[in-house]
Amino acid sequence: MDPHQELKKQVERQARRMKKAERERPTLVGQTVYIGTLGLLLILPVIGGAYLGHWLDSLVDGYSTRWTISLILLGVFIGALNVYLFIKE
Repeated sequence: MDPHQELKKQVERQARRMKKAERERPTLVGQTVYIGTLGLLLILPVIGGAYLGHWLDSLVDGYSTRWTISLILLGVFIGALNVYLFIKE
């Protein structure tokens, strides 16, 4: 094959790849939604654990934070697992 033909094919292939990459480039809105989703996946289990733990502690007479702290830590673990699984996709 003619070297000029081969070079022309390589340039055309590279141009197509560059155009495809330009079309698929993430936008600012897309990146913001992605980061927001990661934040919610991490924070919602923590908040849920805090509220549930506070409610369970309020059922016990006296001052106790055993359930609150335990469920907040569980929420952090579950939130981190959520983020890991979401990023892994």
